[in-house]
Amino acid sequence: MDVELARSFLEIVSSGSFIRASRRLNVAQTTVSARIRTLEQQLGRPLFVRNKGGASLTPAGEQFLRHAPMFVQLWQRTLHQVAVPPGRRAVLTVGSEVSLAQPLLLDWVRWMRRSLPDIALRVHVDVPQDLINQVASGLVDVAVMYAPQHRPGLKIDLLMDEKLVLVTTNPEASLVDRVDYVHVDWGPDFTLHHGMNFPDVAPDLLMDLGPLALNYILSAGGSGYFRMSVVQPHIEAGQLHLVPEAPQFSYPVYAVQSANADEVVLGPALAGLHSISNGNAEPA
Repeated sequence: MDVELARSFLEIVSSGSFIRASRRLNVAQTTVSARIRTLEQQLGRPLFVRNKGGASLTPAGEQFLRHAPMFVQLWQRTLHQVAVPPGRRAVLTVGSEVSLAQPLLLDWVRWMRRSLPDIALRVHVDVPQDLINQVASGLVDVAVMYAPQHRPGLKIDLLMDEKLVLVTTNPEASLVDRVDYVHVDWGPDFTLHHGMNFPDVAPDLLMDLGPLALNYILSAGGSGYFRMSVVQPHIEAGQLHLVPEAPQFSYPVYAVQSANADEVVLGPALAGLHSISNGNAEPA
């Protein structure tokens, strides 16, 4: 269905007449009438009853009114996501998990805005399961993720291998203190290796979002495992301390894309992402 048919329908409902709708749409009244005839032919039912006071909805029109606004809104959202703005040669939709949005995704977006100004960007942050589905379905061109699921039709590239380190606000703490320890859910691999190293630890506080857990520890005190790149500034500032002799865990970061992605558009963007991940490119 042509979205202009639905727009004209909604304008008639809003204004109460074909004449006023044509003025608002800045088209001839005959154009509005032709659109409604086409819409009624497609639906196989009349939508309006014309009278001297304007136009009123038929029962079929009342039914269509329930769906028309969603159709127009969906089209507008699609345009925002897919349509190439004037002066740009392509649109790229990039995403990441919440915990990777800062600084990696932010630095990458800043780099692309400077280095690839002819590419329009759509930036999306979501939970891992939804994000991998969006890449697989083509809604997201490339996503930065931890431990992505391997699926047919997806291409997965290693960006960097981060380390999860145990830090604490108490410089006298050693290993895992059950009283102030915050267990952060970094995924099944971390849970497995954490359990092997600390088989007797049953944490009082568990969080599934790293940034939230870190903010909690910085404000309330305690210890927990976090990405080294994130806690390094806090260590340098004396707010956090590495726990001596605590095991460190590997936490690799990947770029996930469709194997059928347009490499002409995606290639330069991914090259920039790899450079930023390796510390070889300035984000801004």
